[in-house]
Amino acid sequence: MEQWFAIFFYANFLIAFISYMYLFKRRKLIGFHLGMNIAMIAGGGLSLGTGVALINQFPLHYMEITVASAVTGILTGVLFGGLFDYQTLLTGYINGLLMGLMAPMVGAASSGSVPFMLFLEIFIIGSFGMVLVASKLS
Repeated sequence: MEQWFAIFFYANFLIAFISYMYLFKRRKLIGFHLGMNIAMIAGGGLSLGTGVALINQFPLHYMEITVASAVTGILTGVLFGGLFDYQTLLTGYINGLLMGLMAPMVGAASSGSVPFMLFLEIFIIGSFGMVLVASKLS
């Protein structure tokens, strides 16, 4: 069961990296409204996935996982938001921070539920997929 959490953890970062590389090429074609949504989805989604996966793998390290999840969300939100403008960067920053602080609580409440983690992964992959489709249509 713990192998699935590790696979989901690394898959989230791979999906975020691929999405970032795709959006980096199209950043001049994307408006700031869509850019804000992209920064919020990226920062929040990656920190949520990171926090839930890590708290299920290391349940006794709550403080360290909260910090790691928040830092992951902040950096991701800033990177994706920085593609567009400073207001979008700030939106990605704060959304990544807040989701990073809440993610370990959600993961602790799920208590290692594989169906919940599978649902969360489908949500994160679907969100990044919608980002890519929306950026292509903009």
